[in-house]
Amino acid sequence: MFSQFLPQPFYANKPIALIAGKALYPVLTAEQIRKHNIPLRLIAFEGETRQDLIDSVPEQDRVIIKVGQLGKLLKALKRWEVGYAIMAGQITPKRLFNGLSPDFKAITILATLKERNAETIFGAIAREIEKIGVVQMDARAFLDDQLAEPGLIAGKKLALKQDHVDHGIHIAKESARLDIGQSVVVRKGTVIAVEAFEGTDAMLLRAGEFKSDEALFVKTTKPEQDYRFDVPVFGMKTLETMLQAGLKNAALEANKTIILEKEKVLAEANQQGVTLWGY
Repeated sequence: MFSQFLPQPFYANKPIALIAGKALYPVLTAEQIRKHNIPLRLIAFEGETRQDLIDSVPEQDRVIIKVGQLGKLLKALKRWEVGYAIMAGQITPKRLFNGLSPDFKAITILATLKERNAETIFGAIAREIEKIGVVQMDARAFLDDQLAEPGLIAGKKLALKQDHVDHGIHIAKESARLDIGQSVVVRKGTVIAVEAFEGTDAMLLRAGEFKSDEALFVKTTKPEQDYRFDVPVFGMKTLETMLQAGLKNAALEANKTIILEKEKVLAEANQQGVTLWGY
C-alpha cells in the first residue's frame, strides 16, 4: 500500500487532482504521487502555488485559478474525470478576507456559512468536490514517512519539567478546540503566545520578545480535526523562525504533524541544539 491514509478502495489508475497551496508541502506531495506512477492533475492558485510545481505539470493537465474561483475548479475536475482530490499547502490567510475573487459558485457557498474561517470555507469546498463524485483525500496521504513520531525526534532530551510540558499541550488543545489556533508557546506554566489568524511564524516571533529559555512551542490538532485540509506542518522555515525567536524546544503531535523535508529538518535541529518531541 502506498500510504496508510488512502481511501478504501483506492484505484491507482485514476488521476489525482492536487489542489496546491503555497510553499513546499504540495511539491513533496506531487513528487510522491508521481513516484507511484499515479496520474497527476494540478489546480494551482495565482500568487500562491510555486511556479516550479506549475511548470512541472503539462499544460493540458493543469489549471491556474484565482483564490475563490470554485466553479472553475469544479469544472476542471469534471473535465479531467479525476477519481480523487487532495488539498496540500496553505493559502495565505489574509486572502480569505482581502484578495478573494469569488465566482458565482463560491458566493453561493459563502452565503450559507455562519462562520467564515479556513475550516468552514475549505470544508464547504471539500463537500462540493465530493458532490461531483470525486473523493477528497486525507492531506497526509503519501507523506507517511514525514510524520512526527512519538518520543524524542531530535536533540538529546526534552529538558523541561513534565508538568510544564503537560500544561503546554493542554493549552494548545484548548486553543485548538476553541478554533483560535493550533500552536502555542508556554514557559514554566505561563502562556507566552497563542497562535491566531497571523499564523505560526508570527506567533513564534512574538514569543521571542519574552524570555525564551525553557520555553516550549507546542503544535497540535483540533479534537475533531478534518484531515482533508489544514494538517499541522513543521518545516525548515518553522525551525528557522524558532531559532530567530530564541526557542529551543518544540512538542509536535505524533502521527498527525507533518515534518516537511524531515531528514533535513532533523539534521539541522540536532546541529542547532533544538529538541523536537512527539507526544
